[in-house]
Amino acid sequence: MSVVNAIVEIFQTSGFVSLSWQNWVMIAVSFILLYLAIVKKYEPLLLLPIAFGMLLVNIYPDIMYDPLMLSSYEGEVVEGAHWYDTGVLRLIYSGVKSSIFPCLIFLAIGAMTDFGPLLANPSSLMLGAAAQLGIYVAFIVAIVSGYIPGFEGFDPKEAASIAIIGGADGPTAIYLTSKLAPHLLGPIAVAAYSYMALIPLIQPPIMRALTTKKEREIKMDQLRTVSKAEKIIFPIVVTVICVLILPSVAPLLGMLMLGNLFKESGVTDRLSDTAQNALCNIVTILLGVTVGATAEGKTFLDLKTIAVIVIGLIAFAFSTVGGVLFAKLLNVITKGRINPLIGSAGVSAVPMAARVSQVEGRKYNPSNFLLMHAMGPNVAGVIGSAVAAGFLLLTFE
Repeated sequence: MSVVNAIVEIFQTSGFVSLSWQNWVMIAVSFILLYLAIVKKYEPLLLLPIAFGMLLVNIYPDIMYDPLMLSSYEGEVVEGAHWYDTGVLRLIYSGVKSSIFPCLIFLAIGAMTDFGPLLANPSSLMLGAAAQLGIYVAFIVAIVSGYIPGFEGFDPKEAASIAIIGGADGPTAIYLTSKLAPHLLGPIAVAAYSYMALIPLIQPPIMRALTTKKEREIKMDQLRTVSKAEKIIFPIVVTVICVLILPSVAPLLGMLMLGNLFKESGVTDRLSDTAQNALCNIVTILLGVTVGATAEGKTFLDLKTIAVIVIGLIAFAFSTVGGVLFAKLLNVITKGRINPLIGSAGVSAVPMAARVSQVEGRKYNPSNFLLMHAMGPNVAGVIGSAVAAGFLLLTFE
């Protein structure tokens, strides 16, 4: 065999031959996300594994190949397909589709969450609820998109799954979509986590557009001290009330409050430490890489996927709008005691959204410290998005 023939054969068996233009587009997108994660430090714990999973699946598409699982949504069974024939990331991805990973992430979030700011300022609950506006706006947009000529649109289950992106809560989006529209799980999960990571880019322009310089300079009073008993009782009471009203919210909200009880009880330090660190890190790696690996170019770049990304951005924007506008209303009611910037933290991206409120506030008043005030609506948003998901699941399942 000549050297030329050997080189040609190597090239023909390489990955370059099988890559389409869609793969190259997604590879470019993965490079951009890696840049944002590493250089700009936009939620690198989420964005880096997602971007690398996206890169991996587009340079080697077969890594997610699984004929049995891909056909299971349509009720077909591929003869001769076994679990050990599947791609390694597809095996891990079963933790996403089965809702195991979202529930474990909620356990970890609960163990890292301090509901003290929420208890110190109960009005934060209303801000968290108002910041779910994007969910309902996105649902309507997804439904009416079917009237666009040449576009088939989305059915109510698909629309509900897309709308939950507005809650800015990746685990909740995965949980709901796996129940209602599993065929859209890839683009919805990528959109939800990407927008969560890009909060520092998305929210500030909206916050500045809806508030005046005087409002952004408002300095809020120090929060009261919350007792240990209040912090222990809160997760128990919330679990009982919410699960009795909406049983479908039990898996997510129950794990969230269990994690928080680990933290606040003071008698399970080892469990709390494991949930906050080892468990959270392991699940984040597995979840991020496999979610990113769903973005394979040939299946990802179509009209429906692009529509999901666009409607998801609309949902995210309107959730920010809802929180800020309601905070402005509270500012009027309290005669100038509420800084409207904290309303944007009502989306449940903890703690990034609260940090954005803090950063924006300090730009206009260097002596301002809005972080703890913003954490109230921020953790309320976690509860709000889980309740919204439970309501949508109850309505459309």
